[in-house]
Amino acid sequence: MIQELEQYRDVAPKGSIELLHRLSELVEGKRFLHINAVRYGGGIAEILRRLVPVMKAMGIDARWEVIAGTQEFSDVTRRIADGLQGRPEAITDEMYQTYLSVTARNAKALDLDADLVFVHDPQPAALIDHRKGGHWVWRCHLDAGKPYRSVWSLFRRHVLKYDAAVFSLPEFAQRLPISKFLIYPSIDPLTEKNRDMSRGEISQVLHRFGIGKKKPMLLQVAVYDRFKDQLGTIRAYQMVKKHHDCQLVIAGGGVLHDPEGEAVLAELQEAAGKDPDIHLLQLPPEANLEINALQRAASVVVQKSLKEGFGVSVSEAMWKGKPVVGGTAGGVSAQIVDQATGFIVHSVEGAAFRIRYLLNNPGVMSRMGATGKEHVRRNFLVTRHLCDYLTMLKLFCPE
Repeated sequence: MIQELEQYRDVAPKGSIELLHRLSELVEGKRFLHINAVRYGGGIAEILRRLVPVMKAMGIDARWEVIAGTQEFSDVTRRIADGLQGRPEAITDEMYQTYLSVTARNAKALDLDADLVFVHDPQPAALIDHRKGGHWVWRCHLDAGKPYRSVWSLFRRHVLKYDAAVFSLPEFAQRLPISKFLIYPSIDPLTEKNRDMSRGEISQVLHRFGIGKKKPMLLQVAVYDRFKDQLGTIRAYQMVKKHHDCQLVIAGGGVLHDPEGEAVLAELQEAAGKDPDIHLLQLPPEANLEINALQRAASVVVQKSLKEGFGVSVSEAMWKGKPVVGGTAGGVSAQIVDQATGFIVHSVEGAAFRIRYLLNNPGVMSRMGATGKEHVRRNFLVTRHLCDYLTMLKLFCPE
């Protein structure tokens, strides 16, 4: 009995743990390496911190390496990521050489030897040029369905060297001559961000941020980025405010050392004006307890992004029993069952209309919340994610 798996038995769908026990027997002893850009902050790091230890407990030689880079490297990889998501970006020869040289230094420092190597997102993707055997898979968490063509043309040369690519949704993918797979991201119900919380714990967090409990709370959790359209969320709230005495909390990060994030936050502060019911929070990367409390305190969660990867904060909110009003971007609409776990909207006015409807119908909010939690249990928990990864390990390493 693998104890790390058994702790999920009460929350995972029936039969999941038995399937994982069986898979663990088929891949025992295989070497599975994950490589990404950060150890803390962001959904990729968050899920790897749970998946890798569980894999080890299952008898897999699982490792997780993180590339190290300069500020210049971070700047160019951000440009590449934005370009892959469709934003016009110019990658100069000098920038590209910085990307390659930092990658080469990392290749010398990291142990890249494994049966299956998963390279997450664009930052470490050029490590494929330094592979030392095994099967290599590029795991793209971004919406690369409509990239800026010059950036994609530059980056594609690396992707083509992989044995396969994994995307979060079919529409995120590009036409490639290599094998492609679909794997949804997931949430872990036992982490600090998703575990059950007492009313006292929630109240302490709200008090710390100066947020009252008497008014219904609308919430958006996202880094300060124009793709997240927090400005549209503020406008929707202002429409709702004419009919409901509610409050809005935007819990973001990504401002430190990011001029664009600072500019977005400044725009939001100007749009909020002197409204005391708009709370613009700047959270550190690991504010998991705070996000958990805010999601549990919210009446309605809003995720009206203009561009989105998968947007796992949608599943986090639904796991807490909250209806989500979300846009059509990225994986947001793939997680929401329209009119069952929340609403999919196409405009600021549509978001305001659906928020008003929910606030007017608390019974609907409750039913949608319960349906949403069960939807996440069946589709977006870490146990399903682990099953997908082990299946790929068995596929690429059958002996």
